[in-house]
Amino acid sequence: FQYLKRFDQGYNLDKFCYKAHSVEGNPAECLQRFLLHCGISDPSWSELRNFTWFLNVQLRDCEASVFCNPDFVQDTLQGF
Repeated sequence: FQYLKRFDQGYNLDKFCYKAHSVEGNPAECLQRFLLHCGISDPSWSELRNFTWFLNVQLRDCEASVFCNPDFVQDTLQGF
């Protein structure tokens, strides 16, 4: 949710890192944002769950990767 919210607001996500147990927004806003981004016009709960699970895994892996760390790659992969 935090990544999608910042993405929609036009923030640069390169430096953003999720902090465990941090809470933003409310459940209705979270659901609305997931519905907006999941890519299915009328998703079931299982489709939303799969979307959020997959997104979470990808973002967690991205945060853990040295190749996605802007301090490591600096500007060599800008826009990649």
